[in-house]
Amino acid sequence: MKKEVFKFSNQSTEIYFNAGFPRLTNLVDRKSTVIITDENVFRHHGRKFKGWDVIVLKPGEEYKIQETVDSVIGQLIKFEADRKTFLVGIGGGVITDITGYVASVYMRGLRFGFVPTSILAMVDASIGGKNGIDVGPYKNLVGTIHQPSFLFYDTAFLQSLPDSEWVNGFAEIIKHSCIKDPKMFKELEKNEIGHYRKDKKALDELIRRNVLIKLKVVKEDEFEKGERRLLNFGHTLGHAIENIYELSHGQAISIGMVVACRISEKLAGFADTERLKAVLGKYGLPVEAKYDRKKAFGILKMDKKRAGKEMNYVLLKKIGFGLVEAIPMKELEKLLLNI
Repeated sequence: MKKEVFKFSNQSTEIYFNAGFPRLTNLVDRKSTVIITDENVFRHHGRKFKGWDVIVLKPGEEYKIQETVDSVIGQLIKFEADRKTFLVGIGGGVITDITGYVASVYMRGLRFGFVPTSILAMVDASIGGKNGIDVGPYKNLVGTIHQPSFLFYDTAFLQSLPDSEWVNGFAEIIKHSCIKDPKMFKELEKNEIGHYRKDKKALDELIRRNVLIKLKVVKEDEFEKGERRLLNFGHTLGHAIENIYELSHGQAISIGMVVACRISEKLAGFADTERLKAVLGKYGLPVEAKYDRKKAFGILKMDKKRAGKEMNYVLLKKIGFGLVEAIPMKELEKLLLNI
């Protein structure tokens, strides 16, 4: 088990790579800890949670809402959870979001940590302290920025993932390579998902590289005033269509990245859209889709990255080098309607 520590403004986060679940007891006291997970994880791994207090939620983005938060808080009250209680979210992005959000508001703040169980959660959703819930079609409209005490990586949890969830997670890996790591992009061009599923060492290293990319960006800009905005590459349009069309996060972000590349061609001289499309397709991700553009723009207008009459849109100068461009909303609407 390898440990790294990242210090943020009000919290240090310990990262444990190549960890085994039984070692979780080295980090938290079982008697004062509540695990939050979902039915899918519990069905496959429930035996691991014997002897722990566990809250099991229904899986899926549609349950990342205030009603679920209220349910979790009610169960914490039944467990007589107090300010010394530690919450551990074990699951994908929905579970880490809900756990972090509840921990931030229950009794004005509990300590919490994550054991991500999906590729998406391991390389993205569990990292950075942004924990939120959806309101209707608006993703993560309500939330907090509060760092976990630890991230605990046990890739054994990935063995139960369906193929679709591997594809889902690789969208964020490709995103990281596009904005920060051209060498990783070249590696992804040479390989495919099957390579990483078969080669544990290669998978562990790929996950570590992605975790460190995001953590370093977050450390430099914890509250998303500048550099951290790059992590939203593909997300502005992606979030707008994700809930409307019930796409997976990875599918929506993949489409959003291609659209961002088309805008980058016009505004930043980007010339590698076809290269990115080839990689996305190789990893089973969609590169285009028919959608109601006016409806999508209506949702997009409420995106948290909008500042007055401008949207901070993430573009690419070239593979591995992202930039944030403040685009007037009227100009952005024309671009999106005509791409």
